[in-house]
Amino acid sequence: MVEYNSKSSKAMEFINDKEILDTISFAKKNCGNKKMIEVILSKARLMNGISHREAALLLECDDQSVWNDIFLLAKQIKEKIYGNRIVMFAPLYLSNYCVNSCSYCPYHTKNKLINRKKLSQDDIIKEVMALQDMGHKRLALETGEDPINSPIEYVLESIKTIYSIKHKNGEIRRVNVNIAATTVENYKKLKDAGIGTYILFQETYHKETYERIHPKGPKHDYDYHTEAMDRAMEAGIDDVGIGVLFGLYDYLYDFIGLMMHAEHLEARFGVGPHTISIPRIRPADDIDLDEFPNAVNDKIFKKIVALVRITAPYTGIIISTRESEKSRKEVLEIGVSQISGGSSTSVGGYVEKESIEENSSQFDTNDKRTLDEIINWLLKLGYVPSFCTACYREGRTGDRFMRLAKSGQIGNVCQPNSLITLKEYLLDYASNDTSEVGDFVIKKEIDRIRSDKVKSITMDYLNQLEHGERDFRF
Repeated sequence: MVEYNSKSSKAMEFINDKEILDTISFAKKNCGNKKMIEVILSKARLMNGISHREAALLLECDDQSVWNDIFLLAKQIKEKIYGNRIVMFAPLYLSNYCVNSCSYCPYHTKNKLINRKKLSQDDIIKEVMALQDMGHKRLALETGEDPINSPIEYVLESIKTIYSIKHKNGEIRRVNVNIAATTVENYKKLKDAGIGTYILFQETYHKETYERIHPKGPKHDYDYHTEAMDRAMEAGIDDVGIGVLFGLYDYLYDFIGLMMHAEHLEARFGVGPHTISIPRIRPADDIDLDEFPNAVNDKIFKKIVALVRITAPYTGIIISTRESEKSRKEVLEIGVSQISGGSSTSVGGYVEKESIEENSSQFDTNDKRTLDEIINWLLKLGYVPSFCTACYREGRTGDRFMRLAKSGQIGNVCQPNSLITLKEYLLDYASNDTSEVGDFVIKKEIDRIRSDKVKSITMDYLNQLEHGERDFRF
């Protein structure tokens, strides 16, 4: 087992090739040990998480009866901590200029086929108004790495612009940021700008593969990239989101690295990742999937989602519109708590859809439904689509959020807040059918609020929403 000093160690000292390979060997050797598996599952049922070694062993197991237990447990953990709430968000691509040469991303600097674009602040205003008119309250900012076209000052100005836009009853209440690894000083600037979560994918934890698929540009520096979350948290950003792009290397190796990263943050800072994203390599302009033989199928993808939920019960799990409706439905049941809706991966794709000739997208979306269609679908599946941003705005971030999540008490505020923000959506943006279904769900869900006081306040807020008031939260 890896030795770890939580007070001094950084990610690179903990997430190392030797420990990952030792873990793979351990998992392959013991994946048929039914007694050991039952001990791990018994530990997992306490809903306090399991280690990366234990999770890897389960991932290697091929006993379907064991997997039936895993999927059921993952569903139970998700329902206890997150209930049936699904948080909604949308990505907003600011620029696709990039100085890196990532072999899996069409933004790479040598791609001459993609249309390079950068949003002006006036463009951002229009895009955000279009997103607000859809009903979105939470955005994830995306941009290529380019110190000239997308410096930190541009990102900070864009965040300020987004928060300033109040259009009809719409407003963006939380801006998460997914930009390249940067300095402690710049992370402090992002913190001061009022970001929600800082998100950065490791892509792969296999250093040799990482350096090969990032041949040139600042992203080539594996160590600097891997230490990004340490710098962000040192700067005071206590909500961070990690992830890998499954398919770049062996999925077991990257799954172990991902879980070790979560363990590292928990050990060093006392706060694990606020979110873990689980994207898969997808077709995109100038990208040939045949060059990535490690792409994971739906069966493996579902197993990974379930084990992330069991290993890190407290974390929000995100999947994007890379996934199909069918795939989304399966993993929503066993762990996913956040999804995007009505998304565009183009730079400036919300005001007016791009033509094929103007293509500036990062990857092809699979789920092309509108936000309202996805909300309607979720409601009919028994979920509560939530546009809540209350924890961020009330200061329930970092260790405050984690204490509530780990204890299962987060639902005491999340449940009423989800119903309030859903009602806002129904009143301001929903189609007639979605509004009808949504009102039925709200009436049913109110009865699940345990506190009579909270239930009474929630009903009062819902009544005030009907009379034109907005933005209530617990």
